[in-house]
Amino acid sequence: MINIFEVNETNKMIEQEKLDVRTITLGISLLDCGDSDLNNLNHNIYDKITRLAKDLVSTGKEIELEYGIPIVNKRISVTPVALIAGKACTSPDDFVSIARTLDRAAHDMGVNFIGGYSAIVSKGMTKNDKLLIQSIPMALSSTERV
Repeated sequence: MINIFEVNETNKMIEQEKLDVRTITLGISLLDCGDSDLNNLNHNIYDKITRLAKDLVSTGKEIELEYGIPIVNKRISVTPVALIAGKACTSPDDFVSIARTLDRAAHDMGVNFIGGYSAIVSKGMTKNDKLLIQSIPMALSSTERV
């Protein structure tokens, strides 16, 4: 059972010590979004993210109100993009279009960040991994939340 001392300690942490929840994250697998056509791939990615993340920000706000502790960032993390690009991406510009799709989905959902614009290269790089890495400067300079 919670006693008055614990309530006071929690209030002190929130008010004086600025206790907060740094981030809540929704993880989304995009493995089923793959398509050999870049437009279809972008469409699949956007649709899946917006369908699954539509309640993330409102749920975060409900949690803030229920517990009285602010949540600083709401974010989404997706499957590394290089894994789902398949034959749809043949140039760094193709990968940048995916970054922009991720950014648009993040913006439309009201989240602060979206992660997953990445490649797994610990045991070597595929052609897609290299193309994605080459696209990073343009992707970062043309998006806000990726």
